[in-house]
Amino acid sequence: MSELKLHPNAAQSLNQWHEMIKKGDLSALPGLLDPHAVFRSPMAHTPYPGAAVVSMILNTVIEVFEDFVYHRELSTADGLSVVLEFSAKVSGKELKGIDMIRFNEQGKIVEFEVMVRPFSALQALGEQMGQRLGAYLAASKA
Repeated sequence: MSELKLHPNAAQSLNQWHEMIKKGDLSALPGLLDPHAVFRSPMAHTPYPGAAVVSMILNTVIEVFEDFVYHRELSTADGLSVVLEFSAKVSGKELKGIDMIRFNEQGKIVEFEVMVRPFSALQALGEQMGQRLGAYLAASKA
C-alpha cells in the first residue's frame, strides 16, 4: 500500500496515535485533541462533544477491545482525514470496524467517528461501554 499523503501535522499526530495504541496507553491523548473535538459513536446518533469526553470514551474502548489490530489506512485528498480499518473482539464476538479521524491544520483531532459491524458485535460493544460509561456519557450530554 502506498504512503499516506497527510498534512505534516496530521501525520505526526497519527504516528503518535499508533504509538499509543501499540503501547495500550492513551494517557497522552488529551494533547492530540482539539478542545472542541467530537466523538461519533456507532451506538448514538448525536455526537459526544469536548476533548475530555472524547478522551474518556477512547480510553475506555481500548480496555473493552481484545486483540485490536489496524489493517489498512486511507487518507483524503486534503491530507486532513484518515480512515483506519481495524478488527477486534468484544465479549468473545469478532468485529470489524473503521475509525474515521479528522485533523485540523495544527494536527489536532477535531472529529473521531467509529463504525462497527456485525450488529451482534456492535451490541456487545454497546453493552460493555454502557456498563462502564453510561452515567458519565448521559451527564456529559446534559
